[in-house]
Amino acid sequence: MTNAPILIRYHQPGEGARLGVLRGDIVHDVNHAFPSLAEFFRDSCGVVDSAIAAVADAADASSRRFPAADLDNAPASNVPHWLPPLDEQEVWAAGVTYLDSRRARQEESADGGDVYARVYTAERPEIFFKASSKNTVGHLDAAGFRADSSWNVPEPELALVVNPALEMLGFTIGNDMSSRDIEGENPLYLPQAKVYTASCAIGPGILLAPSDEWLETTIRLVIRRAGADVFSGEVSTDQIKRGIPELIDYLGRSNTYPAGVMLLTGAGIVPPSEFTLGVDDVVVITIDGIGTLRNRVIEV
Repeated sequence: MTNAPILIRYHQPGEGARLGVLRGDIVHDVNHAFPSLAEFFRDSCGVVDSAIAAVADAADASSRRFPAADLDNAPASNVPHWLPPLDEQEVWAAGVTYLDSRRARQEESADGGDVYARVYTAERPEIFFKASSKNTVGHLDAAGFRADSSWNVPEPELALVVNPALEMLGFTIGNDMSSRDIEGENPLYLPQAKVYTASCAIGPGILLAPSDEWLETTIRLVIRRAGADVFSGEVSTDQIKRGIPELIDYLGRSNTYPAGVMLLTGAGIVPPSEFTLGVDDVVVITIDGIGTLRNRVIEV
């Protein structure tokens, strides 16, 4: 997978959203061949390998290339900047897929969290809606925590990228921002703990690697406050309990995704119970082989 294309979206002033391929520190614009992610996702159905090869060919042929650092700006209409690598896609999430996640959910739960212990070993995984495109931000944009919550954490996750035929296209990085006190008070409050403005960050791009096996890599999280690291942790993706075909199977049961879908696969890094995010904290999530997703934190 080391040579797999990394597909990105970015904003160009006067032109709007465009698609590019990130190779090293250079962006190769491929918008001439792929005007939208939704169109690419739909066209890939049944022909994933050739669709990805076409992306690589378009990057080879691109005459529009520039340093990726040109995009390292806070989002504004008058500057180039990163966009989340989704347009019409929904983001869903799988929960309690790591042992540490099960322990954390039980710890925060007011009733001892038996429901989380049971779902960890159940045949059916926990899968829930996380975000539409309007509530999803990209690399270097601001991710939000709820103003009515007192215990908020990032959840760094490997995300599956799936086309409308429920075929794997690849992987990206996700941050499933969560209000632990709200979910812990009552599991029925899960949508409020998870779904709100800027509650999800995705990026910087999609590693186009259509495998049914977990990307063998490490997820790293660093949280910075006033320039100093206040929390760090890492976890290997080999700790994920569920398999990719299993998660996609349940994701697709009695549901369709006409523009494709992204599935966050659970968090295996959990800050200690005394930690909560503050305004202007910086969350940095790195997944080897994909890149780094960095977001400043705001209250929403």
